[in-house]
Amino acid sequence: MDPTSPALDRARVAAHVADAWDRDVVKVLHDYIRIPNVSAAYDPGWAQAGHMDRAVELLRDWCLRQRDGELADAVVQVGVLPDRSPLLVIDIPAHGLPEGTPDDTVLLYGHLDKQPPFDGWRDGLGPWEPVLEGDRLYGRGAGDDGYSVFAALTAVAAVRAAGGAHHRCLVLIEASEESGSPDLPAHLEALGDQLGTPSLVVALDSGCGDWDHLWVTTSLRGLIDMTLRVEVLTQGVHSGGAGGVVPSTFRVLRHLLDRIEDPATGELTVPELHAEVPELRRHQATETAADLGDLADHLPFVSGVRPVVTDPVEQLLACTWGPALEVTGLDGAPPTAGAGNVLRPVTAARVSIRVPPVADAKSAAAAVVQRLAADPPYGARVTVEPGVAESGWHAPPDAPWLAEALQAAAAAAFDRPPRAMGDGGTIPFLGMLARRFPEAQFVVTGVLGPDTNAHGPNEFLHLPTARRVTTVVAHVLDTHARRA
Repeated sequence: MDPTSPALDRARVAAHVADAWDRDVVKVLHDYIRIPNVSAAYDPGWAQAGHMDRAVELLRDWCLRQRDGELADAVVQVGVLPDRSPLLVIDIPAHGLPEGTPDDTVLLYGHLDKQPPFDGWRDGLGPWEPVLEGDRLYGRGAGDDGYSVFAALTAVAAVRAAGGAHHRCLVLIEASEESGSPDLPAHLEALGDQLGTPSLVVALDSGCGDWDHLWVTTSLRGLIDMTLRVEVLTQGVHSGGAGGVVPSTFRVLRHLLDRIEDPATGELTVPELHAEVPELRRHQATETAADLGDLADHLPFVSGVRPVVTDPVEQLLACTWGPALEVTGLDGAPPTAGAGNVLRPVTAARVSIRVPPVADAKSAAAAVVQRLAADPPYGARVTVEPGVAESGWHAPPDAPWLAEALQAAAAAAFDRPPRAMGDGGTIPFLGMLARRFPEAQFVVTGVLGPDTNAHGPNEFLHLPTARRVTTVVAHVLDTHARRA
């Protein structure tokens, strides 16, 4: 196809996208939010509960209904493997290409599993009850990442409705991303030749710095988590009779964490958890900081609390290229209202560490475990149960056609140039794909913008941005088909 031929008709694409979202998509997203399909890492009984299967069925049925319109030739499947979460697969043949065009594949990715409900939702809102207020659809999972399958299929249909072209599109919607994607490699292996050799990967599970631009993600941090457990007694004992003799498990745990994190500054002290920031990314952070300003202004700080980093550029780099540790859960301690004067026998902490995009997560995890487990204070029984150790992702340079496509798509959907920014989260799938298909180009974007609070209370999907991102994908697919 001649890459100099007229670009996809903006008005027809926008009209198709708007009609699909307004007529059908928002309603189905309401139904999706109501399903508490928490990812397996947070719900060991997920398979028996059946919520994940309900979510897959809801989205699969919507995909099947699209066969009544522009996507009559789409093949909709659900991949099922023993002891694994399911995978929704939509295989859409190429369209509008001249005869003899070489085979090619575009891989479009999202996920449908959700984070736990979390406390703190404001009155009138909740994780499993959808509430539409103006442009915001509140509830768990719509923006992270239930919207993705609707955006992907609607974008492909919009290309066809506007008289455009696209290569074969393979849409993968997984159900274990929030657990670190432990089930995805097995599904990719099971897909075999059906996966093809994608030249373009579109991932719809990222964020945006504001609602006014297309934001393209240039990097993602990796993730390490583990459970650190300290035991000193076989049972709890009266603190009056043993305090001062029995070491506190909480103090021992604190001491161990201080081996890997400076308690005064939060700086992580394990060399394997650090990486040099490329000059290009530092330059982009400087440009982006000028647009976004102080990130602390967008965070729900308690009055009087100061951020760790105050310079806007360093804030961006800290949350996209710097390592960071959080204790995300504790076992062994009763609620404060029921806490007696007892020396507790055990304290266990779930430790989560974000690592720089180019750090080797497995090597870093091994170094952390070694520090935590060595020479335990007082001879306490210290065990470290490793969890996820998934490296991050760093985007390859954009091919000239893709750089031009993103400029044109951003102009069509946002009437402004695109912006580039690293993201502090993790999408394990991208690292897997980059290692498997090193020649592929990537478009990583999403709808998680200011105050959306994914994973937390009052999470919402900003519907105008979801529509615009859908429009962007349509234009990129058409340009990809017309490239030289």
